[in-house]
Amino acid sequence: MRRSDRGFVTVEAALVLPVLALFTVTLLWALAAAAAQIRCVDAARAGARVAARAEPAGSAEAAARAAAPEGARVGVTRSG
Repeated sequence: MRRSDRGFVTVEAALVLPVLALFTVTLLWALAAAAAQIRCVDAARAGARVAARAEPAGSAEAAARAAAPEGARVGVTRSG
């Protein structure tokens, strides 16, 4: 190793570690968003299943709320 190359590994690590940390946080955020999306689809399916059995709208909302992630808005409308 030449004398002028000293410290480059430290500088490279100092630059790469924050990028890797940001990438990890972004990956975890995307995973959490995908999991919330899947839970919303499951909640819609559960609510639609109860509504298809001609049960009251309150029962369908309760079934959807039970399967939905916290903070999700649930509403049931019937038409046709």
